[in-house]
Amino acid sequence: MAQSFNAAELIADDKKYVWHHLTQHKVYEKSDPIIFVKGEGMRVTDINGKQYLDAVSGGVWTVNLGYGNETLCKAVSDQIKELCYFANGYGNIPTIRFSKKLIEKMPGLSRVYLSNSGSEANEKAFKIVRQISQLKHGGKKYKIIYRNRDYHGTTITTLSACGQEERKMQYGPFTPGFVEFPACSVYRSPYPAGTTNLGEKFALELEKVVQAEDPDTVGAVILEPITAGGGVIVPPDGYFETITEICKKYGLLLIIDEVVCGLGRTGKWFGYQHFNVKPDIVTMAKGVAAGYAPISCTVTTEEVFQDFIADPSDREGYFRDISTFGGCTSGPAAGYANLCYMEEHNVLDNVVKMGEYLLNGLKELEKKYEIIGDVRGKGLFCGLELVKDRATREPVSEAVAGAVVAECMKQGVIIGKTSRSFREFNNTICLAPALITTTVELDEILKALDNAFKVVKA
Repeated sequence: MAQSFNAAELIADDKKYVWHHLTQHKVYEKSDPIIFVKGEGMRVTDINGKQYLDAVSGGVWTVNLGYGNETLCKAVSDQIKELCYFANGYGNIPTIRFSKKLIEKMPGLSRVYLSNSGSEANEKAFKIVRQISQLKHGGKKYKIIYRNRDYHGTTITTLSACGQEERKMQYGPFTPGFVEFPACSVYRSPYPAGTTNLGEKFALELEKVVQAEDPDTVGAVILEPITAGGGVIVPPDGYFETITEICKKYGLLLIIDEVVCGLGRTGKWFGYQHFNVKPDIVTMAKGVAAGYAPISCTVTTEEVFQDFIADPSDREGYFRDISTFGGCTSGPAAGYANLCYMEEHNVLDNVVKMGEYLLNGLKELEKKYEIIGDVRGKGLFCGLELVKDRATREPVSEAVAGAVVAECMKQGVIIGKTSRSFREFNNTICLAPALITTTVELDEILKALDNAFKVVKA
């Protein structure tokens, strides 16, 4: 049944009562917020009746199966009628079924810890590293190394591991023990053109930092398999193989942050599965339940899990952590239904096929418009880095990238960009359409971008 509402009243109440994410509310003195009221397939409708094609899966790369998926809706509805919640110190059927099915997709890993956001999943990973340091290393191996341009969450401690300087501004002082090493952007490589073994060279920057910090004090490294909000940066060949060797050499736990890439976004179940790497801990959120319920997971190897097995009388030997809404059964119910739906409908095959179609279309745009300096991505996760000059690779301003987004919005297509993350590299257009997309929607996205680049100049 369609909702009845007074549009003017709701807009006024939004301005008066709601504090939106990532928004400078001064803009609402001269304009109204966009309020969405309905979603169907890959399209959303605003309060004024205008329809948009969603090319970013809910704005933050989450609604992977589109809107109104009956299978997921029914799974959530049926479960919350049966048992909506109980603290996860106890068991429940959807959590057991979901965990088993998820682990089937992750050879080498064996345990699933539930919480309710990507930030929280990464906090759990950091706490695991810190507690293992206490349990096994006398508290010495507590440092966690992160990569420039990667993003791992919005809490103070996950921001401590954030490689995006504008996101961190004004929120310090941060949690000690987090150390940065350089990004692996081939397009903005510091090495001379034609350098061989580029992946290995980028990875060896990690070893330099480990040695500088003292290997006995470093417990882990955290990486996105593909840098997401930092510009859709795909690592070069050989990168993760060398990262793995360094982790083994110095006894580091390898944490892979799959909050964006996980559950099919790149054409495999997880982004790391494109690369020859075996993580110790994998975190995920966003697409786990395709936006139909909040859920995140911190998944570990059995070896990591066994570090917390001790005599019940040991008051410090277990993982002393809790997540209140990790006890919501709707999350794992939706997650299980999501996995089943993706299997039954060969969604990964569609991601590979449609991803190639999208990337090829973007490369055709690159040939037409000098403002596009680089096109990159995997599966249905693509980025276009915009530049003032292809020879110098000087980035466009964030306002220029914003103008491209605005022009597409005028045409009823919602795209994304790196946003208020860097001092100079907020210049990448981001595309992450639902994994169920067809060439019809992709052609509409490509047409909107083509029209936008006709208007927007560097």
